[in-house]
Amino acid sequence: MTDPVEIARKVAEIASDRLASDITVLDISELSTIADVFVVCTADNVRQLNSLREEVTSQLREQQVTPRRVEGVAEAGWILMDYGDVIVHLFTTDQRDFYRLDDLWAEAPTLLKIQ
Repeated sequence: MTDPVEIARKVAEIASDRLASDITVLDISELSTIADVFVVCTADNVRQLNSLREEVTSQLREQQVTPRRVEGVAEAGWILMDYGDVIVHLFTTDQRDFYRLDDLWAEAPTLLKIQ
């Protein structure tokens, strides 16, 4: 699995299975050189945030996809997982409202939205 959109859709599927909310996949390829796709999703609490991180890491590793780096901790309310062309943003509701990535990248086409 090397296609960024395919990886992003897999992350969205995992997040949905783990009951994350407001899952958004944005195509930022025309707007940024840092990545092609953002996946942004919300967890209800720190425990769910950790579960999301662990499950995304585990299931993508099974596909030979590993993160270049992971920043943040669940206790801070945000985790960023850098998969090269795909950046995964896991937030609690408060941190998602604070960072407002959906607003900052409003020009990016939405590839997938799961409420």
